[in-house]
Amino acid sequence: MSTKWVRLTVIILGGLVGLLVVAFVILYSIGTARANKTYNIPITVSPIPSDAAAIQRGEHLAATFSLCQRCHGDDLSGKLDFDVPGLVTIPTPNLTAGSGGVGALYTDEDWVRAIRHGVGRDGRGLMIMTTKAFQALSDEDLGALIAYVKQAPPVDHKLPARSIATLGRLMMALGMFPPSAVDEIDHTQPAPPAPELGVTVAYGEYLAHICTECHGAQLNGIPFGPPGEEVPSPNLTRGGELAAWSEANFIQTIRSGVTPKGKALSIDMPWVYFGRMSDDELNAVWLYLRSLPALSQGGAS
Repeated sequence: MSTKWVRLTVIILGGLVGLLVVAFVILYSIGTARANKTYNIPITVSPIPSDAAAIQRGEHLAATFSLCQRCHGDDLSGKLDFDVPGLVTIPTPNLTAGSGGVGALYTDEDWVRAIRHGVGRDGRGLMIMTTKAFQALSDEDLGALIAYVKQAPPVDHKLPARSIATLGRLMMALGMFPPSAVDEIDHTQPAPPAPELGVTVAYGEYLAHICTECHGAQLNGIPFGPPGEEVPSPNLTRGGELAAWSEANFIQTIRSGVTPKGKALSIDMPWVYFGRMSDDELNAVWLYLRSLPALSQGGAS
């Protein structure tokens, strides 16, 4: 090969390397900006109750369809379930006032901003927080939930800070991370009125709103799973498997984690927590699901 072609090859390769470096810097900067983006969301806070009935209601909410205990632990001391070495570390915080917890730091405004709007005390969006479901909580239930968390016994449990490694930041820039709920919800939307408790379609719809996180707004399934490995989540309308179930089948499945055909529910399905609902609550959810139109399976890949 002549010297001329060697020089040309070196120039081309050098240019390609330079382009890759520039692309890396740009993507890393975009990912970092998205990871550290802060939000200033004005909020209004209704008085938080402190009576025994409200705290008891809040504990029930945290243990069942609000799923606080699933993500933060039965004692609310936090977990480190979302930790992928070299990619991302996202702890679910210790909510108590113990060492390493946020309970001694959070004001009522902080709790409302985190739960209803998905924004932490530092102004950053909370990742993996099911804020879209919490937006459907009435002010009364939100207040009861906060009342329960505020009086939770302190637990000393220090967790690592949230961190996103270089590869994770590149993936964020490329849109390969699920968006935080703070970017997907209407922060001006008022809280719904407190529903009347009872075995009704309306109360079932209220309780089942958490299901939309995994099954979609119409509950007929959406792509679910890690990026590139998504599978359709089950169709909960009469267009899916539940069409052949009875109310007893539904309650038994939620309580046992096993379908009428003997199939174990996915580990991603928090049936253990939903199974803590009362019979009346599960009956109401069943009434609501049966009221839905029969839709075809959504989220097909």
